[in-house]
Amino acid sequence: MVVSTVLQAAQGSLATASTSRLGSAGFHKEGLFGAQCRHRSIGVVGTRRSLSIRASSDMNSKDHEVSPNVLTKILQTCATCVAVTAALLTPLSATASDVAFQRGPAISELSVLISGPPIKDANALLRYALPIQNKPIKEVQKSLEEITEEMKVPGEKALGPVERSVRQAARVFNQNKAQILADIAPAKKQEAEQLLSSLEDGLQDYQKQLETKDRSTVFPKQKELLRLVGNIEEAMVSKFPFEIPEEFANRPLLKGRATLEMKVNVKDNPNVKDAVLQIVVDGYNAPVTAGNFVDLVQRKFYDGMEIQRGVWSLYRSMSSLTVISATGKVRTVPLEIMVDGEKEPIYGATLEELGKYKATTTLPFNAFGTMAMAREEFDNDSGSSQVFWLLKESELTPSSANILDGRYTVFGYVTENEELLADFKVGDVIESIRVVNGLENLVNPSY
Repeated sequence: MVVSTVLQAAQGSLATASTSRLGSAGFHKEGLFGAQCRHRSIGVVGTRRSLSIRASSDMNSKDHEVSPNVLTKILQTCATCVAVTAALLTPLSATASDVAFQRGPAISELSVLISGPPIKDANALLRYALPIQNKPIKEVQKSLEEITEEMKVPGEKALGPVERSVRQAARVFNQNKAQILADIAPAKKQEAEQLLSSLEDGLQDYQKQLETKDRSTVFPKQKELLRLVGNIEEAMVSKFPFEIPEEFANRPLLKGRATLEMKVNVKDNPNVKDAVLQIVVDGYNAPVTAGNFVDLVQRKFYDGMEIQRGVWSLYRSMSSLTVISATGKVRTVPLEIMVDGEKEPIYGATLEELGKYKATTTLPFNAFGTMAMAREEFDNDSGSSQVFWLLKESELTPSSANILDGRYTVFGYVTENEELLADFKVGDVIESIRVVNGLENLVNPSY
């Protein structure tokens, strides 16, 4: 139904306009966002072009014409086209700045395409992105994470399901403690035993707290226990899970994770002065990109740099100064995408270019504060020093169904105080970024 509705609307749009652009700019909705969709057949045989649909009042162009039948066939073969075209066909009733932080779905009908809500919590995404296979600890994690949805029910009605989730987590943990401990890396056994003991005690305390029917205690304890679960899961990673390709092996690499603290001086805002954000960068899934960033942080490259607003009005970014390595050459990093089920990242090509339309990325653009490497539009391997943060929640764009996953390298998330990102303005200054944990995972530093 949704596809049919979008096709009819798209055809109607073409019927009322003399032409539509077919060039290299990709999808455009003036000032809002852009996305490419290349088709080597179906109406553009033997060429590599990008379908462009303009949602402005001026539809006249001297460029190539696109017939309704061509557009219909293209939309029928690409879910991204359907989603983006649907958004493009909505009237432009606001400027880019007016909708910069709009979080509601553009078209509610698209919700039927999604099976279950996407995971939007950065810490949960990081837990699921760890290269481990221990089923019991994942079941404990899932039971504790379900509390977030259960607490959306008002009053004490939510506490019954919460109590059942906590009991389930405790039951799975107690029955499988030996199996969980068996998967801990040998060098981390002692630390993990303490974590397991703390988790066991915490689950017991949680059940007692819930007996008081006090909603205010639910989320703080959930956060505490999930932090323990995440630390236990990280202790299961015994070594870096894959070999870095030879062409990138001598670059700064992050073989693990690092936690960073970023301080920003927010100007002209009486409510926010010195903003402090915590960022976790993930080298398990993007070692080259994460290593490049941490290396720059250690060189104090970003200290004193101004925040600038991205052209899509959906993210804030740092200045795009080029990076000069010790050899005097410009240092760039390749596009680096880890796909669920794969053992190592894909380098140099978007998932769209590879025809992996249904593939899901291990680090998706689902969370407010998703951190990614910017690049030039037509050069996949042109990332250097400019990074951006996503300033929207992914209600209708789970992994593999939006216009960013598989096109840009996600290498971390803002895990604390991410809401402050919305307060940043052009000209606000990054006072400093410092590594507070995980620097030992950086290899081949350039400083």
